[in-house]
Amino acid sequence: MNMKRFELGITTFAEVMPDPKTGHTVSYDERIRQVVDEIRLADHVGLDFFGVGEHHRKDFAASAPHMILAAAAPLTKHIKLGSAVTVLSSDDPVRVYQNFATLNALSSGRAELMVGRGSFIESFPLFGYDLHDYHTLFEEKLDLLLNIRDHENVFYKGKHRAMINHLGVYPRTHDLHISVAVGGTPESVIRAAEKGLPLFLAIIGGMPRMFKGLVDLYKKTYLASGHPLEKMFISVHSHGFVMEDFQEAYDTYYPSMEQAMNIIGKERGWQTYTKQSYAAANSLEGALFVGDPLYVSKKILYLKQTLGIDRFTLHVPVGYLNHDLVMKSIELLGTAVKPIIDQKLHP
Repeated sequence: MNMKRFELGITTFAEVMPDPKTGHTVSYDERIRQVVDEIRLADHVGLDFFGVGEHHRKDFAASAPHMILAAAAPLTKHIKLGSAVTVLSSDDPVRVYQNFATLNALSSGRAELMVGRGSFIESFPLFGYDLHDYHTLFEEKLDLLLNIRDHENVFYKGKHRAMINHLGVYPRTHDLHISVAVGGTPESVIRAAEKGLPLFLAIIGGMPRMFKGLVDLYKKTYLASGHPLEKMFISVHSHGFVMEDFQEAYDTYYPSMEQAMNIIGKERGWQTYTKQSYAAANSLEGALFVGDPLYVSKKILYLKQTLGIDRFTLHVPVGYLNHDLVMKSIELLGTAVKPIIDQKLHP
C-alpha cells in the first residue's frame, strides 16, 4: 500500500509582464524580492514545495533560480526548494551540482534539482550551444550530473564538454533530490524511468487524462529497470489561480492567461487564446486550475485519481497579476485547498 502523503506546491518563472491596464512593469529587482516573499508565505501556510524555473528572456526574472532559493532557505523551515526547471543542456553539470549542493546545505536538506532540456531556447545561443545538439546535450550532461552525484572523483570524456580526468567535485552533499522535467515526449519519460529519477510533467494544455499513457509508460519502465516502488515519484505542474469566490477568480485570472498565452502563442504558431479556450481549459477535464478552493481541490483530486501522481504544483502567475493576488492564491492553496485534499486522502 502506498503510504506517501500527497504533496502540494507552487511554481513560478518570476514573470515580469506589463499591467495591461496601466502599462506599468515591475522591475526585475522587485519581482525577485517578491518571489522570496512568496516562498516564505508558501512555507508558512504549510505547502510542500516551491519551484523556480530558469529562463533567459525579457518577460521572466529568474535566470538564476538557485540564488532566489538560497535567499529563501534561511527564511523557511519545512518547504522543499527546487528549480522548475534548470536548463541542464546549456549549463555545466559541475556548477549545477555545486550550486544545489550548497543550497542543500543552506536549507538543511530541502533542495531539489529538477533538470530539463528547456522549452524556451534563449539559453542555447546565450551560452554558446548549437541547437542542432539539443537532444545529445541533455543526454550527455544528465549522465555527467548523475556521475557527479554518485562519485566524489569524476572521470568524464564526451562530445560537449572538456574532459574531467578523475577530479573531485565539492562541496559534497547527501540525498540531493534530482528529477527530470518533461513536456510530453515518450523518449524523455523512458530516460527518466530507466535512470530511476522522479518524473515532473508539465501539463499546461489539452486534457490531463491524455497523459495517462506517458505516466503508465514511466511506471512500467521504472519498475522493469529494477528501481524500488517506494522511491517512484511523479509530479505535475499546471497553471492556476485561487480566490474565495469562484466567479471572481475566474474573471480576475482571464486577462493574465490571455496575455501570456498570446505572447508565447504568437512565437510558436498557436491559435489565439480566447474566452472559449479559457472555459474549456478550466473544465474538470482541462489543464487549468482556476476557481474557489472547493473547485480547485476537486480538480486536483480528479487529476490524482486519473494519473496516480504524488505531487501537484500550481503555477501562478502566468502573465501579469498583482502581487497581492498571487500571495492570496498561495495562501488559499495552503490554508483552504490543502486541508480539503488532506481530509480526502489522509483522513
